[in-house]
Amino acid sequence: MSRDFAGRVALVTGASRGIGRGIARELLARGASVVITGRKADALGAAATALADAAGAAEVVGPAGGRVLAVPGNAGDADHRAAAVRAAVEGFGRLDVLVNNAAVNPLSGPLVDADLDAVRKVFDTNVVAALGFVQLAWRAWMADHGGAVVNIASVGGLRSTGVIGAYGASKAALIRLTEELAGQLGPVVRVNAVAPAVVRTRFAEPLYTGREEEAAAAYPMRRLGEPEDVAGLVAFLASDAARWITGETVRVDGGLLATGTLG
Repeated sequence: MSRDFAGRVALVTGASRGIGRGIARELLARGASVVITGRKADALGAAATALADAAGAAEVVGPAGGRVLAVPGNAGDADHRAAAVRAAVEGFGRLDVLVNNAAVNPLSGPLVDADLDAVRKVFDTNVVAALGFVQLAWRAWMADHGGAVVNIASVGGLRSTGVIGAYGASKAALIRLTEELAGQLGPVVRVNAVAPAVVRTRFAEPLYTGREEEAAAAYPMRRLGEPEDVAGLVAFLASDAARWITGETVRVDGGLLATGTLG
């Protein structure tokens, strides 16, 4: 595997499992040092150990040695965001890549019946926190040294689902935020997004549990996504191979939107 991220440092939010963990694994395998975040300290620590073992990189819980550093906390908490960015710069000396993956989706059903506090939580975590991480990364390192940001959006931000409307609206906002930031932070920092369809993770289980074969039948590729399918694209967008790509949202959906429906 290419070592094109050797010497670089990435911060991946929401990386204790699922897509975030897959992205962290990919970047580690390609030579990066990685700071991972997640709400549950025990789960995040276990993920750090597994990632370090897989990459042959000793786990660390402080600023010395190894290539994996875990910083538990809630993405919606400003103090946590500051601690995660500080850990990257102080622990590894730099911050080249930010992947905004942390997200929540505590509600479904008609938006006219939605609890507005729950909607606020969705937007605060999925959009406002992502911008907060970008602001901190910019001030701490990227403004002077450059870098790349990749936001994890969703096909739900590109097409109405009729089921998870608040989540989809938040991802649409994240896509629009990606474009705004690309225009404002270039040429120093590139900002892109990826829009996955349903990926086989615990987060997405309600969308396919008990009906995976039926759900997969809606995709031209006849399967649901895996974290690795997203991770490879994220690594490409964060790499020098994508040095003239910014402001884009790239679908990784097994061809789902090509069918004209979200299934």
